[in-house]
Amino acid sequence: MKAMSRLSEKLGSGKLALTAACLPPHDSDAVAIKKLAAYFPAAIDSVVVADNPSKVRGSALACAALLAAEKIEPMLSLLTRDRNRIALESDVLGAVALGVKNFLCLTGAHQTLGASPSAAGAFDIDAVQLCQSLAKMAAQGVDFDGNKLPSAPNFGIAASIHPYLRPVELSVLQTKKKIAAGAQVLLTDPIFDVSGFEEWMKAVRAAGLDKQAAIIASVLPFGSVAQAEFLKARSGFAPIPDDVIAKLKGDGDVETAGIAIVADIAAKLKAIPGVRGIHILSDGCEAMVAKIVEEARLA
Repeated sequence: MKAMSRLSEKLGSGKLALTAACLPPHDSDAVAIKKLAAYFPAAIDSVVVADNPSKVRGSALACAALLAAEKIEPMLSLLTRDRNRIALESDVLGAVALGVKNFLCLTGAHQTLGASPSAAGAFDIDAVQLCQSLAKMAAQGVDFDGNKLPSAPNFGIAASIHPYLRPVELSVLQTKKKIAAGAQVLLTDPIFDVSGFEEWMKAVRAAGLDKQAAIIASVLPFGSVAQAEFLKARSGFAPIPDDVIAKLKGDGDVETAGIAIVADIAAKLKAIPGVRGIHILSDGCEAMVAKIVEEARLA
């Protein structure tokens, strides 16, 4: 990555990068976003702003711009589910002008799974095609149709990756595809089964992919036992071992237990060769981020 952002500089230095997730409030009050900004400690290199992942929220672009104004480096999520290539290109150009230096390319879960079941999806292009378009825009200074732009925007490109997809060769193939499309950073699904993740990382290292893109492993703290059981039962989600549920049930303070579990997992992840950073998924519990950073000694 070119050194044009705090995240790219951290990755370029070889030090462990630290990112966190932010859900824009379902609100039109800018003060609500400024309150969110206060939750992120100085150790966070970039905050990934979600784009209506499971329900309609405030504008991710507006939230990213307000975070940038608060001296927090945002990574703006772009879902191709909701926008065609015209809207995506327009949002990217506007976001760069507002101080956004990194984009996370996602196709997004189908809207009938929760965001807005009655809405029509766009799905004009997918996440891989979006990575390709952004890579060409940054490298050649052209828009999505190949027309020359007055100035070439400078930004980093990230994509999601699924380490528990099996057979592992299929996941490695998907990883290769996203790197070839232009992804410089790969954010994983939340990791609970460390041994399964290590199996994937071993295959990734064997293919030399850890040298081609920065792999940032995600962790997710649970705020309740019900949340953990729901995600455990959810088809296609990262596997959650039974002992994780047992630890949550065995502690009277679920939040404290959830943070302790994540801190333990993060400590193991950052020791795995090829892992370049840790990403803290908050699922709307941004107030827990600072506690995780402190307990896992990630600062």
